[in-house]
Amino acid sequence: MTPHPPDRPRTALVVMAHPDDAEFACGATVAGWAAEGWQITLVVCTDGGSGGPDEATDVTPETRRQLSATRKAEQLASAAVLGISEVIFLDYPDGQLESTLELRRELVRQMRRTRAYRLICQSPDRVWTPSYALGRYHPDHLAVAAATLAAVYPAAQNAWDFPELLAEGYAPSRVREIYVVSAPHLNYAVDISTTIEQKLAALRCHVSQLGHDQSALAERIRQWAVERGEPFGLPLAESYHRVEN
Repeated sequence: MTPHPPDRPRTALVVMAHPDDAEFACGATVAGWAAEGWQITLVVCTDGGSGGPDEATDVTPETRRQLSATRKAEQLASAAVLGISEVIFLDYPDGQLESTLELRRELVRQMRRTRAYRLICQSPDRVWTPSYALGRYHPDHLAVAAATLAAVYPAAQNAWDFPELLAEGYAPSRVREIYVVSAPHLNYAVDISTTIEQKLAALRCHVSQLGHDQSALAERIRQWAVERGEPFGLPLAESYHRVEN
C-alpha cells in the first residue's frame, strides 16, 4: 500500500444507498480508521423510506416520512458509535435510485468538499455468489455504486467536469484509495478483531430494521468475519476489492 502522504488530510468518504448499509459492509473498518484519527463522512443516498415490512398494508406518504425519520435517527446514533464525523443524507426516494448525472454531480461535490483520500462504496456488479449469505442485489446498491465510481474518475479530479462546482468553491480533488464491498474479486482485507464489537453495537441502533434481539444476527456476522478473514490469514475481517487511483 502506498504510504499516506503527509500533505494530504486523513479523510475518508463512505457512500452507501441506505441507512445501515455501511454498518453491515464496513462498520468495523470505519471504526478502526476513526480510532486512528481519520475524519470520516458517511453519505446515505436514499431517504430509507421503503425499509418497512414487506407485508405492510398502510403505506402512505406520511408512513414513509415517519419511517425515513426513524431510520435517519438510527443512522445518526450508529455513526456516533463508530466514530463517524459527519452523516449526509441526499434523500433520493428509497427503491427508486438511478445512476444519474445529478447523483454523480452530488457525489463529486462531496468528494471535493471533504477532500477524501479514501473512499468505500458498494459494488456495481451483479454476481451470483451470495454476499453475506444474501443471494440478491438491491438495485439502489448497484445504482449508487455505478454513480460513485463514475464520480471518482475522472470527474472529482477534473476541473472540466461539472465546472459549476468550481464556482461553489469545490476545487478538484483526487481520491487515492478505493474500497469496493461485495465485489466479485476481493483482494484486500482489514483485521477487525478489535472493532467487531463496535460494528455489532452500531447495528443494534437499527431497531426498525433488525429488531431488539440481534443475538442470532451477531453470531452470523462473527461467522462471516471468520470466513472473510480466512483467505488472508486473519482471524476476523471485512474484505474489499481495493484499488489505488
